[in-house]
Amino acid sequence: MSMRWIVELLIDVPERLARRWTWLGPLLARITVGWVFLWAGWGKLGALPLVIENFRGWGVPMAEVMAPFVSGLEFVGGILLLCGLFTRIIAALLMVVMVVAIRSAFWSEIDSLQYLLGLSEMAYLAIFLWLALAGPGAISLDSLWKRSAGRHARADAQVSLSAVQ
Repeated sequence: MSMRWIVELLIDVPERLARRWTWLGPLLARITVGWVFLWAGWGKLGALPLVIENFRGWGVPMAEVMAPFVSGLEFVGGILLLCGLFTRIIAALLMVVMVVAIRSAFWSEIDSLQYLLGLSEMAYLAIFLWLALAGPGAISLDSLWKRSAGRHARADAQVSLSAVQ
């Protein structure tokens, strides 16, 4: 009996309260990383020669191609994340960017799990993984588009059914 009370108080009640706010986590995550990556990409696009040189120094292959590609991906990806458009795809692509960044820029310095988990790139990787798996949330263009397409699909099905009858 007392165990059930503890579960109710410490697990069930917070879960019921959180259900009302499920839209907030993905929205804040998208706004946070979207804003950061929009401006990081913009800054890199404005300093491409330096970014190319940094990529070369980190051993990134085809630095002349990869630096503008990654810079553009960060800039456009940031905008798309802010809007919540193609969120899962953009988050997955930016996860790859974070893995490459960790591997190329920090790998030689990583001497402990504490150091690895303390990297901001690792935090971004975790957020991108969550967005790629959980999606953009209800307040997003992805969600709006999906709801709109669902309405159109239902309307098309109803038109098809009425044509058959």
